[in-house]
Amino acid sequence: MTDPWGLETRAPGDVLLVGCGKLGIRLGERLVAAGSQVTAMRRSGGDMPFPTIEADLRHPLDRELPGFDSVVITLPPSTEGDSVYPPALRGLADALPSMPGRVVFVSSTRVFEGRPGETPLTERDAPRVSSERGGDLVEGEHLATELFGARIVRPAGIYGPGRDFLIRRVREGAAVDHTRRTNRIHETDLVRLLEAMLRADSAPPLIHAVDREPVLLGDVVAHIASRLGVETPPHLDPEVGGGTVLEGRLLQEFLGDLEYPTFRDGYDEMIAAL
Repeated sequence: MTDPWGLETRAPGDVLLVGCGKLGIRLGERLVAAGSQVTAMRRSGGDMPFPTIEADLRHPLDRELPGFDSVVITLPPSTEGDSVYPPALRGLADALPSMPGRVVFVSSTRVFEGRPGETPLTERDAPRVSSERGGDLVEGEHLATELFGARIVRPAGIYGPGRDFLIRRVREGAAVDHTRRTNRIHETDLVRLLEAMLRADSAPPLIHAVDREPVLLGDVVAHIASRLGVETPPHLDPEVGGGTVLEGRLLQEFLGDLEYPTFRDGYDEMIAAL
């Protein structure tokens, strides 16, 4: 069987992980295990498993960076004030001595928050936002593409070990909007995707990181409750619904089978480990 994407064609080489939080650390550990040199860039070094450049990218960098073969940018949008993306991405471009061979910018499916509905959305559909944070993400995508020729990855709700917010909410019996449409991706599959985006010769310019089953939030919490042996959380009053349905066909074509193709696979494992 031919591999149209060339998934093992590129070597990531020396990799810079910008804004390296939990997701970046997991990706970095996977890359190191496969033989890459990894450097993190974040505001504080802390107890990191690989070398770290401490820098606040909201402000100009005070040094020139070494060259990197690949860069993965996982900076979240600002929670308040001006967007982090213009100063961070322009400062990063100015500080790098040469253009990396591959840049991946991690955005979010939040860019579709302004177009809820039952019609499945694909990578061909234009974003529409309804919040400042959503607008910041769209701006970040455009800047990353303009400055670096970046490939864009849009994850849906990320869950997995250490990302158990919904399990805790169900245990607490907190009311939820059962009618809201949701999409998600297990952190393990997202890390696999990010590595593949670095390795593929012809990685797609834009890809949605979503599993195979868009689902109403009520179905998710009912399943979690049944596995925990507790009552299904009550309905929020009033329920407002909303949310999107995102198609993950391109992800499956590019990455192949997911390790956690539906929320049941991921949450069942998480609950079994409690």
